[in-house]
Amino acid sequence: MPHPTHVFFDFFGTLVAYAPGVRGDDHRGSHHLLTDAGCALAYEDYLAAWARTFEEAERAASASLDEFSMDQACARFLAAALPGRAGGRLLDVFRDAYLEEWSRSVAPIAGVGEMLEELAGRCTLALVSNTHHAPLVHALLERLGLAGSFVAVVTSVEHGRRKPCRTIYEHALALTGGAPGEALFVGDSYGPDYVGPQAVGMRALLIDPQGRSPVPEADRLAIVLEVRGRIGA
Repeated sequence: MPHPTHVFFDFFGTLVAYAPGVRGDDHRGSHHLLTDAGCALAYEDYLAAWARTFEEAERAASASLDEFSMDQACARFLAAALPGRAGGRLLDVFRDAYLEEWSRSVAPIAGVGEMLEELAGRCTLALVSNTHHAPLVHALLERLGLAGSFVAVVTSVEHGRRKPCRTIYEHALALTGGAPGEALFVGDSYGPDYVGPQAVGMRALLIDPQGRSPVPEADRLAIVLEVRGRIGA
């Protein structure tokens, strides 16, 4: 393919491996915070109630493409779990404890750091991620040593709209000075990372090793590291 001037990457599932959904390996720390504050939910009931709250918010956001924040989800959950005691510092402490637990399993795809460094010397790189808490993405980029390769990080919660809403791609292009016809989007979700970017005139490559999505073989990747071989020198 022609050498793009700009390459935009999805984050979760594309550059880093993670556990989808709201359950990580161990959320007993955040559960203890709630029980200390007076919550009567047992551990498994806590996980189930939190999952229901999050899934309800996800369904609404998927339909409207209006992104919700982690603070909004936490406020809704805590209002039910601890009526009358859910505001202020407890929300911040619970949110941060839960996200720290959830993010423990996030790890970069092997070799992705070197790939990004190489591509950053050839074109402008930016990250465009659906997320409910922008500080989490920035902290992970720093922790995993990936932040230096990107000139911009666009998150749905800061933009207000999530992929595949066309405005988030247009915002990323405007922020980086890119033109749709000279830009490439790389991700692992068919609608947000393939259909959405193409709708604004960008080329897209989809990580789809099992061939589950209806994309031309020329646009399919087995792993993100294959991007290097698809971009002309």
